Amino acid sequence: MEGYKKEFVDFMLDSNVLKFGDFTLKSGRKSPFFMNAGLYVTGTQLMKLGEYYATAIHNTYGDDFDVVFGPAYKGIPISVVTAVAYSKLYGKEIRYCSNRKEAKDHGDAGILLGSPIKDGDRIVVVEDVTTSGKSMEETIPIVKAQGDVTIVGLMVSLNRCERGKGDKGALDEIKDLYGFDTAAIVSMDEVVDYLVEKGMIDDELKSRIDAYYAEYGIK
Repeated sequence: MEGYKKEFVDFMLDSNVLKFGDFTLKSGRKSPFFMNAGLYVTGTQLMKLGEYYATAIHNTYGDDFDVVFGPAYKGIPISVVTAVAYSKLYGKEIRYCSNRKEAKDHGDAGILLGSPIKDGDRIVVVEDVTTSGKSMEETIPIVKAQGDVTIVGLMVSLNRCERGKGDKGALDEIKDLYGFDTAAIVSMDEVVDYLVEKGMIDDELKSRIDAYYAEYGIK
């Protein structure tokens, strides 16, 4: 596993964003781990988060894109810090754009925040974590409605490696449905392997994680 991925795992733990325990997910599943990207709250944390996203995007998709789009709400700060970090790390000006949950009818009216999207734009969508394709069902029509654009791909921070609606993982289902690439800074498989290697996951927790993936993991 690349060095920046190991650093990102440590960063999630240090920020209390990734926790192990007993959690009930929105889907109703009982999970031995939980990630909450809303706990990135300090300037230093957000700066580092943007750099990890920028690095992963650059390594995965290269430089041939114009806009980072972050779906409301958690995607909004991610898109901002990623655009800032990309400019800093790679010297290319990337615009950020996000959507409002409800369109605004006064002042800077419309459904978008940040940069307008125009014909010819190539867009990378950023999210915190995707366990199903529901958010993309809302996001993709908004982006496509702005003009003749290309969605280069989706980048999330953590791939939970769980099945979506069928036997495939949520990221693979999104790729199949919409025809663009999907990727994550790190996968939960990589997280577990790294933390077992470091002695930070004991046998009892590893057994619970294995049981969880036996039931909900990608086949």
